[in-house]
Amino acid sequence: MKFWDSSALVALVIEEASSASVEHLAAQDTEMALWWGARVECRSALTRRARDGRVPIGEAQRASTEIEMIAAEASETPPSEPLRLLACELVERHPLRAADALQLAAAVTARSGTTQPVEFVCLDQRLRQAAEREGFAVLPV
Repeated sequence: MKFWDSSALVALVIEEASSASVEHLAAQDTEMALWWGARVECRSALTRRARDGRVPIGEAQRASTEIEMIAAEASETPPSEPLRLLACELVERHPLRAADALQLAAAVTARSGTTQPVEFVCLDQRLRQAAEREGFAVLPV
């Protein structure tokens, strides 16, 4: 199973420098896992790109629809009190923003519910480092 951070999901639906590497990972992933708030984070990132003129509005809307389709097929880690408490611990251990701490807490929660290894797919350097310190194999390499 691969747990997908929002940064990697956006690169999956909008052409970026790292798109080819995340597309390759997605093709190999039979059990994609996401944080329940990933849809909001992705929509925010896509809308910001459209507002800034980095992508056409139609392209951002198409990408948002694609994120919804991906999320509908994926396993989502829902919000919970234990997840929130873990995110609070993570912001004390790592220099993370709140949403990144929630994202990592969701990955830790997803990992605890399976006997299979869980890899963390992420493009954000600070979150990658925190995930590595929490024992994840972080992709792309």
